Amino acid sequence: MSSPAGASPAAAHPAAAAAAPSPAATIRLTVNGVVHTVQAAPGTPLLYVLRDDLALRGPRFGCGLGQCGACTVHLDGAAVRSCTIPVAAAAGRRITTLEGLGPAGRLHPVQQAFVDEQAMQCGYCVNGWIMTAAALLARTPNPSDAEVRSALAGLICRCGAHMRMLRAVRRAAQSRG
Repeated sequence: MSSPAGASPAAAHPAAAAAAPSPAATIRLTVNGVVHTVQAAPGTPLLYVLRDDLALRGPRFGCGLGQCGACTVHLDGAAVRSCTIPVAAAAGRRITTLEGLGPAGRLHPVQQAFVDEQAMQCGYCVNGWIMTAAALLARTPNPSDAEVRSALAGLICRCGAHMRMLRAVRRAAQSRG
């Protein structure tokens, strides 16, 4: 199939245009209170930049589709799936990862509650559970069980530690007053 006169081959084949890498740009990110300047294509998933360029290991690659929650971070306080957020969309916004959740040298109450309740087995998914629970408790300090279950509904844990995780969230809510 040939391209219409004057049209680029990419215009005739949208898939070819999508596959072409975009040039890197200089992007400023504020992560855990620290400003970073990175070189990345604007459409690069935020998760890749956090892990590959900034060496943060809290957010994890799980499904790459925003369905499991392993990559969850806070973007201006809201829990979001960083595998689906283009890095350019995070520029100028406040990003918090698991590493920056608690005050310097101390665990956040949700992190401490997960330790106290032994609410993780393999630990792969725990980033998503903790980050989502922390965002919930920041906006709803004393959520009902239904609110906790609703907030955590989209997260996946293959180990089956769900009940301990729910207890940990309730413990964190109680510890915060």
